[in-house]
Amino acid sequence: MRDFHTPGRSATYATNGMCATSHPLAAKVAVQMLEAGGNAVDAAIAGAVLLGICEPSMTGLGGDCFVLLTPPGTDRVLALNGSGRAPAGWSANDLRAQGLTTIPLNHPTAVTCPGAVDAFCTLSRDWGRLGLKAVLAPAIHYAEAGVPIAPRVAFDWVQDSPALQGVARNRYLLDGQVPAVGQMFRAPGQADVLRRVATEGRAGFYEGEVACDLVTSLRAAGGTMTLDDLDATRCTWTDPVQGGYGGLDLFEHPPNGQGAIAILILNILQHFDIAAMDPWGAQRVHIEAEATKLAYDARNRFVADPDHATRLDHLLSPDTARALAALIDPARAMPSLPAAAEAVHKDTVYITVVDRDRMAVSLIYSIFHGFGSGIASDRFGILYQNRGAGFTLEPGHPNEGGPGKRPMHTIIPAMLQRNGRTVMPFGVMGGAYQCTGHARFVSNVTDFGMDPQAAIDSPRAFADKGELRMERGYGDTVRSTLADMGHSIVTPDTPIGGAQAILMRDDGVLVGGSDARKDGCALGY
Repeated sequence: MRDFHTPGRSATYATNGMCATSHPLAAKVAVQMLEAGGNAVDAAIAGAVLLGICEPSMTGLGGDCFVLLTPPGTDRVLALNGSGRAPAGWSANDLRAQGLTTIPLNHPTAVTCPGAVDAFCTLSRDWGRLGLKAVLAPAIHYAEAGVPIAPRVAFDWVQDSPALQGVARNRYLLDGQVPAVGQMFRAPGQADVLRRVATEGRAGFYEGEVACDLVTSLRAAGGTMTLDDLDATRCTWTDPVQGGYGGLDLFEHPPNGQGAIAILILNILQHFDIAAMDPWGAQRVHIEAEATKLAYDARNRFVADPDHATRLDHLLSPDTARALAALIDPARAMPSLPAAAEAVHKDTVYITVVDRDRMAVSLIYSIFHGFGSGIASDRFGILYQNRGAGFTLEPGHPNEGGPGKRPMHTIIPAMLQRNGRTVMPFGVMGGAYQCTGHARFVSNVTDFGMDPQAAIDSPRAFADKGELRMERGYGDTVRSTLADMGHSIVTPDTPIGGAQAILMRDDGVLVGGSDARKDGCALGY
């Protein structure tokens, strides 16, 4: 039990249904969908689309999503890949000929086709109950009426606004200024788009006036996307990848997502007695950091478009984890491994919903960097994601960018099972941190018996690009010890990621956790 003298947040308890996400309006709307007779899919779509209005620097209709779900009455985990592909005219050779070694973040070449809207339409058709018109109504309302800007959203807006260019500055700044906490943000153009999707389905976005706006605006900026590229955009049902830790089975989305790396980190950690360590101590941080370095090096070598990622079995193999664990010195930090030749990975939103029939949805939705590419369509103001920056330009690499390929993605939803029964959908936002975040969350739950809220509140550290980034939740003694072990300690300007989770207890009670690093909450009924 937490110390009630110390400011903090209790876990949320309910029985009929629950949503946990990063903005309270989205959580409220999701629960309202459940109360109106919708299921977890209806609620997750409604909340996720609204997050694009509440947190526009993090996500939007021009982005991608990944989904894990367990249908009612079964514990089978289904995976939906809602990530788009590079346009047919995309050429790594052309970029290399310009002297580039990475894809520019805020340039049309970083823009890949938006896959999320097709995924939402497919989810609604295959598993939803209420239909798109009802599910999209709240987002349409708030896009027109506006939402007051929440504190963390305002903080991120300041950090991310330099990326905005051209018409995007008019759409996402208020009188040329970054909006302040409590100011109203409206997106009437997106309300118009959502009405079309509500009545026409995917054709309302990938065909007609919206598609023409997306293509014409991007091509005017120098992009290669065509109407055929948009029309060909389709999500893909697939099977998750799976690993075990501490009596739980972890389900992750397969490549082109990086979920297999979370499993690899946990497989490495199994070779150390994490449960015997101080959960906030230097030794645990050190082992986790070393496992992260090794696992992310493997990620940068092998994770790619599923048609090109040939080493998935290697990443999931216990033998691979055993060999990597043997490289870790418990007393000394290893030198930093070479970083991948692609851009840094950043922002996203996550939502999880469980309904009265115990359908569980784990959904993550992103435009990649803050405000994506920084480019918006002229008529409707849809921000283009810059997921193409997740490609590498290294010739012959499985994640080398190319026409029709899906780039390596950082966004990964997760699901935990025990003895074949789904017990917890969860997700940890934070760009590249997400794999380490998943592993730490699972370890918090299994090794230290934390409830979802406590597991989320735990301080975070992340070994990335030669630095060990540590939140201020760690004390000076821990930092000093880690520095003596050879780590380069940095306190990041922003907290590391954000997480959401819902525990489905055997007695029918739902226990939700929502990260105080964000503005959101867990709500149930």
